[in-house]
Amino acid sequence: MPTLGAPPTNLVDWSVPYADLVTADRLRTHLSVLASDAYEGRETGQKGQHIAAAYVAAQFQAAGLAGPGPDAGAPYLQKFQLESVAWAPGATLQVGSARYQWPNDFYGRGSAGFDQETAVQPVFVGFGIEQAGYSDYAGLDVAGKDVLMLQGEPTTASGKPLLAPPDGSYTRWGLDERAKLAVALKKGVRSIFFVDFRPNGNFEKTASRIAPALAQPTLALASAGPQRPPVFYLAPTVGYKLLNTNAAAAAKYLAQTAAKGQPLSSPFRAGALKIRAPKTRTPIGTENALGFVEGTDKKDEILVVSAHHDHLGIIDGKVYNGADDDGSGTSALINLAEAFAQAKKDGHGPRRSLLFLSVTGEEKGLFGSEYYAAHPVFPLASTVADLNVDMIGRTDPAHEGKPDYVYVIGSDKLASQLKAVLAAENQQYTRLDLDYQYDDPADPNRFYYRSDHYNFAARGVPVAFFFNGVHADYHQETDEIDKIQFDKMEARARLVFHTAWALANRESRILVDSNKP
Repeated sequence: MPTLGAPPTNLVDWSVPYADLVTADRLRTHLSVLASDAYEGRETGQKGQHIAAAYVAAQFQAAGLAGPGPDAGAPYLQKFQLESVAWAPGATLQVGSARYQWPNDFYGRGSAGFDQETAVQPVFVGFGIEQAGYSDYAGLDVAGKDVLMLQGEPTTASGKPLLAPPDGSYTRWGLDERAKLAVALKKGVRSIFFVDFRPNGNFEKTASRIAPALAQPTLALASAGPQRPPVFYLAPTVGYKLLNTNAAAAAKYLAQTAAKGQPLSSPFRAGALKIRAPKTRTPIGTENALGFVEGTDKKDEILVVSAHHDHLGIIDGKVYNGADDDGSGTSALINLAEAFAQAKKDGHGPRRSLLFLSVTGEEKGLFGSEYYAAHPVFPLASTVADLNVDMIGRTDPAHEGKPDYVYVIGSDKLASQLKAVLAAENQQYTRLDLDYQYDDPADPNRFYYRSDHYNFAARGVPVAFFFNGVHADYHQETDEIDKIQFDKMEARARLVFHTAWALANRESRILVDSNKP
């Protein structure tokens, strides 16, 4: 990029001329490549994703960033292994003399199974909920054990969630099983079995709907260590047999729990089962792309700016180019890296170092950011924040016809100063409408948990997620470059630039001073 000419003598704020290098034209240049059919939808571990990572790496190198990766032969890449995992034929489940069929009576999800027939003696843990004032695990030690838990959450006789906020909405326990899984994993369980005794539950319909997906392989991080615990779903008939009960007794238990407002001492004792649900595993290589701008007097403190370069690939012969998701974020990442590199060349580089991290595997399970967080090139203790950019090229239906905006997610969940810095930069430079609605822990979309910043936040690194919402073309083959609003994308990317500039150059690093859900 061209060297900036000498500024007027009264220009003190160097962020302005370098923010001006983040332009709609430059964003279009990069996105025209990344969202082209030649990149085959950038599916994780496939040809298109590999050439996308190579493109990002080449742009980092051309802009003058350093390659900090661990492989001296490819310093702009962080290579690692995934596995293509599939359920193998021959799954069996037996309770007493009763034998059950996959997937009509039980099915599994996740990357782990039981490759050999295994005897399981599950511990019944009610709804599997643990929060202040309500714990299904009170008095139970489940480390290394198998647990059986109910789907959903306790409700009153009128159907209102027992643990609901004042507006009566369902909580994270009823909306997303990941909350229950996180608790169980933290407690060190060996495996998890779900059963649904709710009157409106329909295991048969669900099993029929997901049967085709169960037959397809999924990706997982390859690991030399233990796999995450297997997770299985049981038909109500299997659950009744396992707990030696019936529908009437189960309904009575649910009603008594609601009436008491607390977990009851369980009237059920789970019996034993035998299960075999083997997996096949095929290794697949993939890579993150890395570009590094070394700081000056605070160079040992690192600010990460991230986006994901993967998408969905080719489905039924159609190329899913993912121009917005997340070609927009990846193009912004490259342009931001170019601007910071130019500032350094001109002698106005940042005080703190910046790592521009283009990750793979977000669409398949946040794999690239998970791998980086587990194998950081720079210590996470020295990482001051992650600014993550995912889908900033469009306008969602809620903001059509309104002033330009960006959703900012998670900016004060760990560090109140991050939100304050970001808001101040926006007020001074970009004047976008900052929409914080997805910070609500009851948000049913769970966006805070669904992009790559979360793997940093989960390890105590403050994050801000820049996002412009979903639209009719989300995860469709119609997410194409001709629908990108480059003028708005430029303004949003410049907000990320100014925020990064402020964080990289302020006197003290932001403090971790909160722990919001």
